[in-house]
Amino acid sequence: PPIGLESHRIEDDQILASSMLRHGLGAQRGRLNMQAGTNEDDFFDGAWCAEDDSRAHWLEVDTRRITMFTGVITQGRDSQIHDDFVTSFYVGFSNDSQHWVMYSNGYEEMVGTPEWAGRGHGDTGDPLNTSPHPWQMFYGNVDKDTPVLSEFPEPMVARYIRIYPQRWNGSLCLRLEVLGCPLSAVSSYYTQQNEVTSTDNLDFRHHSYKDMRQLMKVVNEECPTITRIYNIGKSSRGLKIYAMEISDNPGEHETGEPEFRYTAGLHGNEALGRELLLLLMQFLCKEYQDGNPRVRGLVTDTRIHLVPSLNPDGYELAREAVRGWQGGQGVGWWDGLWGTGMGQRSSGVGHGVVRGYGRVVGWNPRLVQLTAALGWCQGYQKGNRDVRAWDKTWSSGMGWWMETRAVMAWMDKNPFVLGANLQGGEKLVSFPFDTARPSPPTPAAAPRPPDYEDEHPELQETPDHAVFRWLAISYASAHLTMTETFRGGCHAQDMTDAMGIVQGAKWHPRAGSMNDFSYLHTNCLELSLYLGCDKFPHESELQQEWENNKESLLTFMEQVHRGIKGLVTDQQGEPIVNATIVVGGINHNIRTASGGDYWRILNPGEYRVSARAEGYNPSVKTCHVLYDIGATQCNFVLSRSNWKRIREIMAMNGNRPIRLVVPGRPMTPRERLRLRMRLRHRMRLREQMRLRRLNATTATSGPTTPLATTALPFPFSSTAYTPWSQEPPTAGTWEMDTETEVITELVTETE
Repeated sequence: PPIGLESHRIEDDQILASSMLRHGLGAQRGRLNMQAGTNEDDFFDGAWCAEDDSRAHWLEVDTRRITMFTGVITQGRDSQIHDDFVTSFYVGFSNDSQHWVMYSNGYEEMVGTPEWAGRGHGDTGDPLNTSPHPWQMFYGNVDKDTPVLSEFPEPMVARYIRIYPQRWNGSLCLRLEVLGCPLSAVSSYYTQQNEVTSTDNLDFRHHSYKDMRQLMKVVNEECPTITRIYNIGKSSRGLKIYAMEISDNPGEHETGEPEFRYTAGLHGNEALGRELLLLLMQFLCKEYQDGNPRVRGLVTDTRIHLVPSLNPDGYELAREAVRGWQGGQGVGWWDGLWGTGMGQRSSGVGHGVVRGYGRVVGWNPRLVQLTAALGWCQGYQKGNRDVRAWDKTWSSGMGWWMETRAVMAWMDKNPFVLGANLQGGEKLVSFPFDTARPSPPTPAAAPRPPDYEDEHPELQETPDHAVFRWLAISYASAHLTMTETFRGGCHAQDMTDAMGIVQGAKWHPRAGSMNDFSYLHTNCLELSLYLGCDKFPHESELQQEWENNKESLLTFMEQVHRGIKGLVTDQQGEPIVNATIVVGGINHNIRTASGGDYWRILNPGEYRVSARAEGYNPSVKTCHVLYDIGATQCNFVLSRSNWKRIREIMAMNGNRPIRLVVPGRPMTPRERLRLRMRLRHRMRLREQMRLRRLNATTATSGPTTPLATTALPFPFSSTAYTPWSQEPPTAGTWEMDTETEVITELVTETE
């Protein structure tokens, strides 16, 4: 297995070099898959580079313990400008860093320097180039990006290992991972304290799609009363996207019980999150059966959904690539570990290659179109962050891959309250917004440079920014190593202010992320959990990673029970669906579920909360949120309003304002004319309705004698009276109930 250069288990002071071109290209940058920063000339470049073209240069790793070395993986410099990589090298070993033994397999025909080596870079007469040596020459890279595995024919036992580059393309630059097995305890006391052995009897190994399905089936058979397996859709290759529900009443939404979700495998090469969710399934099942009160409380009070692989196609490609390492050709390693982003397409196989972590978008690349299609840009500019009306393209699925459509439908179907997606390539918690919007235009008197908006994006905080920080800290602080940011980030400086959390737009701005979509279009607050620098760790590291994340996974799930919850009903006790819950001072509303229940995650404090629904009068309450886990109950009973009748009356008058007649004030001639015309119109409506009822009665009961014409309720004639001699009728002269009934029926029938 890898000793940990890529995963940063090997610390910076364990990596030494004979020289460096500058600090940004020092030995600490010589880790496999190290990514260069935005500016390649800063302190965070993409490889170790020697100061000159001498063959005497070396890169050394101190494992701090006796180790049996089995091979190395080499890689060139990550750069958009330079094309630097090592093509051949020697390997040396030592137990004291003073006396070195060069690797040799003992066969005469396989030792020495090839005849073309003397014509390469760095022919300066150094000891390694005076004449052929009985040392094994290893052949490295053919490009700067593809990692190449070089296995030792026979393992070597030592503490230190050195790489002596002999030929290279461009400048002498190298990224490295060392493979080996420790044979003794670590020499450093502090490092030894961080090594944890799990006591949980779980299946610590990587699982193929078939193995994953079988493991979920086994867990379901062991705990049939609290688990259920279902699928949320299919991938582009027809593989089902399986989910496991864990609840005391699986299969249905229980009123008053919040729903939580963990998803993983957004990119096929991110295997750690997948395995952690499979381990979490086993753990919850076993602990529930053993009577663990904490786990029993979670399962009883929460409906938990676990989706270990959102991108099963990509994982199968990545897994085959890892298994397919062959004699020094590591093309499969690169394609598998740094490609297979969810929903990407390449050459019809279903998944392409994302070149480097720093350029992975984090969700589906096609979801960049998602926010515009759903009106996110317009809604945000107008201040409407509670967007509920999805674009018409949602129904047709235009522009979205099968996996994306399946996940969106799943998110819309279930009333999730809190969730997280497990990813890799960094060690931190990221929360919305992930989109960085350009700064607003400035007055013409203060012009800006042309590229100002691109270089200075404006960070837009969500209305629930404080809540998101609380949720992010709850995970990062419970993680065993996530807040140890003194080592910096995996590829650049620490962006988390030594807390292990960061807003996505500040760290890695991108449009159309799963977190932003979930916040803007559902009730769910979702975060991204980046679990470590190594996306596809070796099986031997899974126990350590489980112990690092176990407490965090449980603590984060418990946060779904923080804030307020309750029911919204009418005066008869019937639940009101899609009622809006508004929290004063937070411009982000949620809606009630099918049972009239709701959950709103809030930080401790006092809040003015109101419930509103169509056809009901709003209700307002003051709700108190405490620091302890357990949501505060805030129920609302709404009374029906008369707005429906008011709208009917306004429709009768052409939706024009009805002028209020003030008693005691004489009417103007224009008001009298309007009143007279209105009364005449109402009489025509009444007569039409009477004739319609008469015709209906005649058709059912046969011919009848004609009825006398109904007289007006007051004497009226356009010729017998002067235009304004008649006083307006009073309410007592009208059959108000009869008229109301007649008009209502007429409007209903007309509609």
